[in-house]
Amino acid sequence: MSQASIASAAQAPAAPPGLVIRDFSGSEADYAAAVAVCNAAFPEYPESVEDWKEEDAKHPEHLKRRRWLAEIQGETVGFASYGQSEWMYHPRLFSFFAAVLPERQGQGLGRALYATVMAALAPLDPLRVRACCRSDYARSMRFLSDRGFVEDLRDWESHLDVPGFDPAPFAGHVERVVASGIRIVTLHELIAGDPEHRRKLYELDVTLAKDVPSPEPVTAPSAESFERHLFESRDLLPEGFFVALDGQHYVGLSALWKSDEEPDTLYTGLTGVRREYRRRGIALALKLRAIEYARGRGVRTLKTWNESNNRAMLSINEALGFVKQPAWVSFVKHLQSEE
Repeated sequence: MSQASIASAAQAPAAPPGLVIRDFSGSEADYAAAVAVCNAAFPEYPESVEDWKEEDAKHPEHLKRRRWLAEIQGETVGFASYGQSEWMYHPRLFSFFAAVLPERQGQGLGRALYATVMAALAPLDPLRVRACCRSDYARSMRFLSDRGFVEDLRDWESHLDVPGFDPAPFAGHVERVVASGIRIVTLHELIAGDPEHRRKLYELDVTLAKDVPSPEPVTAPSAESFERHLFESRDLLPEGFFVALDGQHYVGLSALWKSDEEPDTLYTGLTGVRREYRRRGIALALKLRAIEYARGRGVRTLKTWNESNNRAMLSINEALGFVKQPAWVSFVKHLQSEE
């Protein structure tokens, strides 16, 4: 498909009266307006201006990105962007995102924002565009399907009621794993005791990420980018970041992350074990240590995400008592042949 036909296909119906769509300026007011729209559209996943600014400060230069605000009579009513992922990088692969105030949905704002994004993407000659939507967001699911996006992967979101967790069925499991020669330590301990912890964590993370189901080929970030996103994060919990060791060899990890907007909730990051160390109970031991840490902090909810066919990790979470929530659906729209 040519650039001209891509732009033509993106044409939307007439915009709502008085609508102005302009580039995100990066001003304090624009950050506040964009975050407010996104938090209103996705109240289950609150973010802050500080979160956005932190991510922007660490954004790799080679990743293309552009953002817009939609306004009606000076009121910010929508936000949209395209971007690229460092972990799924291809120079002609992009993601689409849009959010509209709930009371303004169904008025053509999403169509106008989508048309703006796709027209801006056309000169970049994209091969395909990706988007993500929670399965119970019926309007958004239909919006993407109507525009030629096709589902290609689902991630279950699961929650654990931490105060209701019963550790009794798992008594002795961590001790048995430790007795087999595996140590489980925190990132806090590694920072204090292993001068090579940054290099080893990067290598472990990249290795484990290759086995995580992904809709696109996994591409590793640079070591510098990995370290910025990990060690300079406001949400890092060194005492809630657990690493399994065989001697000095890093063989598995499970990390918890905090959110200032949800003080009683922790998010589970990557959990995984090297292939040659699987089926030894290490992943379960790591999860149990994480739950123990959460209980000690008075956390009410742990949230995690797993690809719908990843039975190994889903089985562990189900045994621990995690309850499935609506799935997150990955969509792709192919614009032209990669050949």
